[in-house]
Amino acid sequence: MQLLLIGLFGGFGCVTRYLVSGWTYQVLGRALPYGTLVVNIGGSFLLGFLMTFGLRSTLIPSGLRVGLTIGFMGGFTTFSTFSFETLKLIEEGSFIQAGTNVILNVLLCLVFAAAGMMLARQI
Repeated sequence: MQLLLIGLFGGFGCVTRYLVSGWTYQVLGRALPYGTLVVNIGGSFLLGFLMTFGLRSTLIPSGLRVGLTIGFMGGFTTFSTFSFETLKLIEEGSFIQAGTNVILNVLLCLVFAAAGMMLARQI
């Protein structure tokens, strides 16, 4: 049952990533990989929240928590895309953009993961 939930939720995560990333590029443009950045920030917040809340509460059954965290979040988050896009910026000689991308992704994802954890602890 867990494998089915992981696969099902993973598919939803992939589609959600595509929609969020595309919308972000329409709004912010492509000067930086903003779509990946927004997905990583949102994913960090959601994973921080889901893991903290799910482990502190019985409101999310363990099977559903696995489906949401491993499945949905695994399909939604984009660290491999972040790595590829950063390396492409470096290959293109866009060192400032590559460094900015690394700093923004790491710092903002840590901040938003902490925010998700703090929110879950308040509930």
